[in-house]
Formats: sequence, structure tokens, C-alpha cells
Amino acid sequence: MITFGSDSVWDSLRLIGISLAVVAVVIGLVVWIGRRRGSKTVALDAALTISGMWIILNAIGGIFIIVKVFQVDWAELSGRTLVWLDWPASLPCLEPDLSTTNGAILTCGSTELTDFSVAHASFGLRALAGAAQLSTGILATIPAIILAVICFNTLRGRAFSRTITRALVGGAIAVLVFGIASELLSSIAATAGLREVFPPDSEWYPPYFQLTVTPLPFIGALMLAALAGVFRQGLRLQHERDALQRTNAALEDETRGLV
Repeated sequence: MITFGSDSVWDSLRLIGISLAVVAVVIGLVVWIGRRRGSKTVALDAALTISGMWIILNAIGGIFIIVKVFQVDWAELSGRTLVWLDWPASLPCLEPDLSTTNGAILTCGSTELTDFSVAHASFGLRALAGAAQLSTGILATIPAIILAVICFNTLRGRAFSRTITRALVGGAIAVLVFGIASELLSSIAATAGLREVFPPDSEWYPPYFQLTVTPLPFIGALMLAALAGVFRQGLRLQHERDALQRTNAALEDETRGLV
């Protein structure tokens, strides 16, 4: 994810544009080198290179997460909790009754406490926060791994192989497991962090765990499973075609022998 903040939208867009330009330059170099070599699989080469970089960067990020659990005394938390923060009194807004106001104006409200850090956190809380972050990172790496497997096998003439089918099935299971784990662990860690900071009689102490599972992991797993079925069907048709070609070749040899 590429994120930049600035007081001007144009400055943020400029920084985003620079980042995207760097990615485009990397892809352009891969394409240029492929064409210089006379490669006919430039798109696959570029996809394999980008997915490989994606995997390496996420792996480095995962190592930092693990090291942080053991080396720092604070935990970064991001998840749903039952603690709500009212907007500051200095923020100009009105209650839901807008009958006496003309023009655009904010409606007063509150926001859920979701992203925060806990200093001097216990090892258990740091490990729980690290597990949530690792689950999110692994979930983001799965598409790159599947893409790399598909490109690698296709470049070697195995566009339909059991390796790709198994990678898709394994990816479907991983998306389901880590997708659910990411959502649950994030909320559990956030609530546990607040409970570690505040005593049970505090108004900020969350009395319940706010856990939510979205349908996105199930949809992603279903899509990968369906894609695995497509590749499995392609593999079966390829085997039937190869068998038919071997049969025809044998018949041709017998015909020549009779002649």
C-alpha cells in the first residue's frame, strides 16, 4: 500500500505519482531487457519479477514484525473495540437537528477507537499484535506467491500442471485461514490492549470483545478454488490431447509397417 499525507492534494498526488513512476520504471526495464533478448513472454517475465519483489518486501516486513515483538516495549494495534471517542468540543458541528442551519456543516458524532499504540506493553500483548500484523502481511503476500507460481511454470512450458492447481487450492485455504485470523486477531489484540491499560472500573475499559468476520475471505477463497477447477480441467484436457496424439502416432507407425 502506498500512502502519503500533505496539506495539499496536489502534493500528495505528486508523491503518489513518483511512487507509481518508480514501479513503472522497474516494469519498463524488465520489458526492455526481455525484448533485447528476443523474449516472447515479456508480460510473464514482468509479472514474475514484480511478484518476486512483492514477496521479498513482504518477507522483510514480516521479519521486522517478529523482531519488533522481542525488541520493543510497545505494541501497535488496529482493530474494532467497544470504546467510542466523542469529537472534540472545539470542532464546529451541530446535533442532528439541522432545521435552523443553512449550508454545509458537520453533524456531531463519535468515532470508534481502532488505531492506537500501547507503551510498556506486555510480551503477550506484543505477540498478539505481531500475530495480527503477520496474518495481514501473509494475506497480502498470497496473491504474489500464486502469481509467481503460475508465471514460473508457464515460462517452463507447464501452463497446466499439478503444481499450479495445488498452489491455487493451497492459496484458497490460506486466504480463508489468514483472512479470518487477520480480522479476529486485530480486534482481539485491540481490546486486550485497552484492557491492559485501563482497570475494569474505568469507563474506557471495554466490557466485551467486538469481533467481526467479513465475507471477503470466503469470496477470495471461493474465487481461487474456482480458478483451481479451471486449471484442473485444462490439465485433464491436456492429458487427453497428449494421449490422443500418442495413439495417432502409434497408428501411423503401424500403418507404415504394414505398407
